[in-house]
Amino acid sequence: MDLSNLRRPAGANTARKRRGRGPGSGIGKTSGKGHKGHKARTGGQTHPWFEGGQMPLQRRVPKRGFKNPFRVEYQTVNLRELNRLEEDIITPEVLDRYRLMDLGKGRRLKVLGDGVIERKVTVRAHAVSASARSKIEAAGGTVELLES
Repeated sequence: MDLSNLRRPAGANTARKRRGRGPGSGIGKTSGKGHKGHKARTGGQTHPWFEGGQMPLQRRVPKRGFKNPFRVEYQTVNLRELNRLEEDIITPEVLDRYRLMDLGKGRRLKVLGDGVIERKVTVRAHAVSASARSKIEAAGGTVELLES
């Protein structure tokens, strides 16, 4: 067998239905759409969230709360994760390289103080917790805040 004598399996090619071609075809006159009604019309499909006239779900569920569009979200990294790195200057780009944070559009880094740091490092982040700052400075390192 090669490409020159390949055939589709039996029943793979079915002829398309030719609608509206007389009563003898079985789908003449109304072309399988029944009599009148919304679905008999051109463009007469319902949208996926239509529930037959019942009050739709997105209107039934209660709306509560408020989502602040100006909220600033930080990606957090703990000191125990920074301690494993061999870099002396730790920036968001370095953490992205080590897959400790995702450096997407507008992403900000906050360093938290869980764990210990045992060597002198320079940390450049958008925010640093007080405990993390004190542990970094106690190890002889420095903290530089980045512009947001």
